[in-house]
Amino acid sequence: MAEEVVDFEVARRKMKKWRDEGYRNSDEIVDLGECLIYEYANKLGDELWVLYEQVCIAAYDCSRIDLAVNCLRALDKQFPSGNRVLRLRAMRKEALKQFADAEKIYKIMLEDDPANLHVRKRLITIQKSQNRIEAAIQSLNEYLKEFMGDQEAWMELCELYIHQQEYAKAAFCMEELILSHPHNHLYHQRYAEIHYTMGMPDSLEKAKKYFAQALKLDPNNVRALYGLYLAATNSVTSKTASSMKKKNINMSQWTVQQVMDLFDMNVSENQKQTLTDMFDNMQLSLPSTVPE
Repeated sequence: MAEEVVDFEVARRKMKKWRDEGYRNSDEIVDLGECLIYEYANKLGDELWVLYEQVCIAAYDCSRIDLAVNCLRALDKQFPSGNRVLRLRAMRKEALKQFADAEKIYKIMLEDDPANLHVRKRLITIQKSQNRIEAAIQSLNEYLKEFMGDQEAWMELCELYIHQQEYAKAAFCMEELILSHPHNHLYHQRYAEIHYTMGMPDSLEKAKKYFAQALKLDPNNVRALYGLYLAATNSVTSKTASSMKKKNINMSQWTVQQVMDLFDMNVSENQKQTLTDMFDNMQLSLPSTVPE
């Protein structure tokens, strides 16, 4: 019995941690949460209702509609017509691809609480699910006028602009994130990737600069190293001065060496040889026209 109680406490703490930190590891939440609900409901007290909500949302993600319906029934009985229950009902409609019905419920909720962030985001999710990308972009722009500090919304807007190949607007979204969070290496890396995709000489220079900044913030960022390598090698073929070509070749060779140094510690001998061969094939020779 003591062992059973310990298992219960460990599971309970895990679920609380995932809740508090916003984890979306839905499969694990369903597995652990279903056990807690059906085996230990009498031990959970008022925490049971929060757990029902957590498991219900995860069940939608995993297409466990049966489990979600059971959770929803229990919550509806305890909190009839509550806003949180209404949101879960709307999410069920989404899971069943009944988007028009879900949208109606969300709009009713917004009439009562226009500042409800979760509901506004769910409406944007519906627009994306229906491939109404322009509408989703417009909704996100309106949302960000009121909630400029929402990092997740800026990232979402950036990805939608990339989907539409509007790279300058995507870059603007990342600039907003970099201004507010200058020490986040992933933001610098994403900004560099967008400029690399744009491919113009000025954009390649920005790509190199921000890949380098991402590396300064996180020296083990292999993706940024490889991005810097690609930006440097592509800059070699652009119309730049000989000194810049030599600098770009040196930079590309430096990034290869950095990647090799990192992987020396983390991969098998066979993997190291494969990586060595790959980069050997990608090496650039210094043109004879470039002075030493």
